[in-house]
Amino acid sequence: MEDGPLRIVVLGAAAGGGFPQWNANNEACRRARAGDPAARPRTQCSIAVSGDGESWIVVNASPDLRQQIEARPMLQPRHGLRDTPIAAVVLTGGEVDAVAGLLHLRESQGFTLFATGRVHDALRANPIFDALSPAFVERRAVGLGRAFDLPGGVVAEFFSVPGKVALYLEREGADLSGDAEDTVGLRLSGPTGAACYFIPGCARLPAGIAVRLRGADLVFFDGTLWTDNEMIREGSGAKTGQRMGHMSVADPQGTIETFRDLEVRRKVFIHINNSNPILLDDSPERAIAARAGWEVAYDGMEIVL
Repeated sequence: MEDGPLRIVVLGAAAGGGFPQWNANNEACRRARAGDPAARPRTQCSIAVSGDGESWIVVNASPDLRQQIEARPMLQPRHGLRDTPIAAVVLTGGEVDAVAGLLHLRESQGFTLFATGRVHDALRANPIFDALSPAFVERRAVGLGRAFDLPGGVVAEFFSVPGKVALYLEREGADLSGDAEDTVGLRLSGPTGAACYFIPGCARLPAGIAVRLRGADLVFFDGTLWTDNEMIREGSGAKTGQRMGHMSVADPQGTIETFRDLEVRRKVFIHINNSNPILLDDSPERAIAARAGWEVAYDGMEIVL
């Protein structure tokens, strides 16, 4: 198939745990379990992109990846007894909800795995990921700020964003913000030149990143929490969003306010925690986000640039 526009499909829009989360019993999760159409279930955060409609790149390997593949025909086998259109996987961090899905891809199938050196180091340190045989899976470390080619005419670039080390790598007394390669954003451009940014985790938006995003065609951005302390207030957790490496959506220094003058053409919240009321189509918070020009990602959402 010839090169075409950049096609982006949301495989999963929720934060770690999904929506409804298996052990969460808040009102939103109860509504989702009851089949309320205004509380659509979502799997854990991942997107798929293609520049030619034939080769697909999965960005972040969600623990729900097998379910996501079975829900999206373009990612399913087409030829012969063993086949996949998934030509590459790109990781923007080493958290469990970004890497656990790699274990679904262990059945002797070839693809290329792109990540920063720090994320590859974390994978190498855990022998369970040796299930990805080097005879089939090529691991490529990519530095920050360096464009790299992906299958199907897609060009990518990693850039550092404020975040934190993966939860399982936290050490008492250590700097939890980690290294510049621990949490990254991803720029993706296709054959037409239109660009998409994917930033599922970001603790704040420094001026340098704001300049990078100004006027962008499309930005998927961290929508984990509505307010920094919502999990504490709800009683479902003891950590603030900042402690977890996430900006809040609606606080005075939050995402809506920070993006207000960036003139991004299309802004989409992704990686949304089950405590965040923007998951509910009929919530006042969803209406506030919509008035500010934001969409809320859902599984199966498709955007063509």
